[in-house]
Amino acid sequence: MAMKVDLLGAKIDALGLDETVGRIAEFIRAGRPHWVMTINPEFLYRAQFDSELRDLAKRADLVTPDGVGIVWACRVAGNPVPERVTGIDLMLRLVESAAVKGWRIFLLGAAPGVADEAAVRLRLSYPDLQVVGVCHGYYKEDEEAEAAGVVREARPDLLFVALGAPKQERWMDRYLIETRAAVAVGVGGSFDVLAGRVRRAPRWIRRLHLEWLFRLVKEPSRWRRQLVLPLFAWRVIKEYKLKKFPPET
Repeated sequence: MAMKVDLLGAKIDALGLDETVGRIAEFIRAGRPHWVMTINPEFLYRAQFDSELRDLAKRADLVTPDGVGIVWACRVAGNPVPERVTGIDLMLRLVESAAVKGWRIFLLGAAPGVADEAAVRLRLSYPDLQVVGVCHGYYKEDEEAEAAGVVREARPDLLFVALGAPKQERWMDRYLIETRAAVAVGVGGSFDVLAGRVRRAPRWIRRLHLEWLFRLVKEPSRWRRQLVLPLFAWRVIKEYKLKKFPPET
């Protein structure tokens, strides 16, 4: 069993991307429902003031460090993780494995038409991939159970949920057992990237850990969300650095 590291009350699995895929393959073989949270700084910062979000992170079966901010924070806390494991990277690797291993996948979330487009592109890349269903995420709250029923009828092994955090985490926590999927993974805005609606940062920008800046330039409306990053960084420094040096009396 791989080590879980504690970061501001969340237990994050210290696994690289390949190891994470291997763990999810074990979940699928086990057959018992599991769900995977890809946790980012925004979610973890909000969880400091929201007990519901903290509880969601505790109930997830696997929590990956989604973003360089989480990787940095784990290192500052003295509990380093191997690498970031983002929703989009994890989904792409799982889809690749699904095409080889025969796992049935379902895409739930994003705006109407987006999941369909993502499914078409995935099938073009992986002709053997079994996409057994898609469903957009623009439904009313009282229709959530109906969406779970649609998933259940499709009988997927892997359910990708792209409703955005924390809505997707709430949905997985509430409905995964009802869907009877072996594993559900929260993947945020991944469908928009796979469908070609949103361009992902080039690889060289990702290697420099500047994907957040690329997205901000492409989507200026994200600036309010980015304000959380310095607040998160200060919280980490205060918790793991400044507490080591109590004020002199």
